[in-house]
Amino acid sequence: MSEENINAEGEELNQTPQPGEGESSEAAEAATPPEPAEANGESEAEQPIDPLSEAMNTITSLEDQLARSNADNYNLRQEYNGFVRRSKQDGANRYEEGIAHVIESLLAVLDDIALARQHGDLEGPAGQIAEKLEQTLKVNFNVDRFGAEGDEFDPQVHEALMHQTSPDVTIEKVNVLIQPGYKVGEKLLRAARVGVISPA
Repeated sequence: MSEENINAEGEELNQTPQPGEGESSEAAEAATPPEPAEANGESEAEQPIDPLSEAMNTITSLEDQLARSNADNYNLRQEYNGFVRRSKQDGANRYEEGIAHVIESLLAVLDDIALARQHGDLEGPAGQIAEKLEQTLKVNFNVDRFGAEGDEFDPQVHEALMHQTSPDVTIEKVNVLIQPGYKVGEKLLRAARVGVISPA
């Protein structure tokens, strides 16, 4: 055998794969982990958004905002209505208090008129003026004078300054009117000052 043939056979032997070399290469390729998939966020972002679902979410949000706005408006109206009612009531109370204050300042004058009438001194132009004053107070401000002899005694509207007993009476009543009482409507300005007689 010539030297050239020997060299050629040697090269063929060197190029022949050794046992295990191909298998280890294939095992290495199999052991290599696959490339990771794209991030979840990127894959989800690529998914199309359902227009109907988005519209329903928007409607739900707007309905919630509308309900809250209606509730706020309702509360505001209630607060305003309450304020108006309180203002009207306070105004009426102030008006009545003002009238009562003015009438109380005139009680001394009204007492003099009543006393002068009892003694027959209320005649002529002075009597006419006194009557006009009393009538004006009654008509415009609902001022009433009350208290008379023979009235049944009522501690709510009478102030007893004197007391006596008698077998001739069956109920406790007024036998002497010392000073008349006054009311403005149902409001008591002054109790009638009286002498009381009770059954013995």
